[in-house]
Amino acid sequence: MNDFAFILSGFVVGLIVGLTGVGGGSLMTPLLIFGFGIKPALAVGTDLLFAAGTKAGGMLNFARQRIIPWRVVFSLSLGSVPAALLTLWVLHDLGASNPEVQKAITFTLGLALMLTAAATLYKAIRGSRHIQVLDEASLERPADETKHPFLPILFGAVIGVLVTLTSVGAGAIGVTVLMLLYPQLPLYRIVAADIAYAVPLTLVAGLGHATLGTVDWQLLGLLLIGSVPGIWLGSQWVSRVPERFIRSALSVLLAWAGSKLVFI
Repeated sequence: MNDFAFILSGFVVGLIVGLTGVGGGSLMTPLLIFGFGIKPALAVGTDLLFAAGTKAGGMLNFARQRIIPWRVVFSLSLGSVPAALLTLWVLHDLGASNPEVQKAITFTLGLALMLTAAATLYKAIRGSRHIQVLDEASLERPADETKHPFLPILFGAVIGVLVTLTSVGAGAIGVTVLMLLYPQLPLYRIVAADIAYAVPLTLVAGLGHATLGTVDWQLLGLLLIGSVPGIWLGSQWVSRVPERFIRSALSVLLAWAGSKLVFI
């Protein structure tokens, strides 16, 4: 019965991700913790490889379409991957099963969920518009360059720490910040960049968690069995469902889960 519940959970999360684009980590990790009583570190580690597997397919699809801005991906990865490795080193040194580490992961996860809720609500209210006021200097720069070249690296480092600790942050938060950093970049290329840089980040962080013993491989397989058809179905229905309503409802759910984790 538990196996079916995990497959169903993977399907539902995949369906929602396909419909809304909200990262699976912001949904799957709290579901594993609250719904199945899995320890935070184990939920995070398993979900990281779940995210790497699901987003790799999206990255390959975008790469075939040649819409990934690789310069943006490189800048973000320059900060996120080293930050993930450093965070893993700290977790290895302290011990992932340490009660203080578990508490820190739970608290950080709560904050990440509330940030994701805010970003999701912002996108719901703003809709799919991507309008920015650009100065002349911005118009002269290539679309995949930013006014402050070190900001993507810094942002990548922050996301690297956040994702490694919580598996949350590379989705709605990432897209929202990239829209501000690269105002000339079309929204579909921002989404492509967000998915592309998340693949090496979640893979490195997930494999690092595996060395810590915080990945449940059987659970990972069951979640992927459900998520693959769920994502496909969600992508087919995306034009028929009121996205703004779903995003607004999700933001409330994520804010509730985040506040519950913060105030445990």
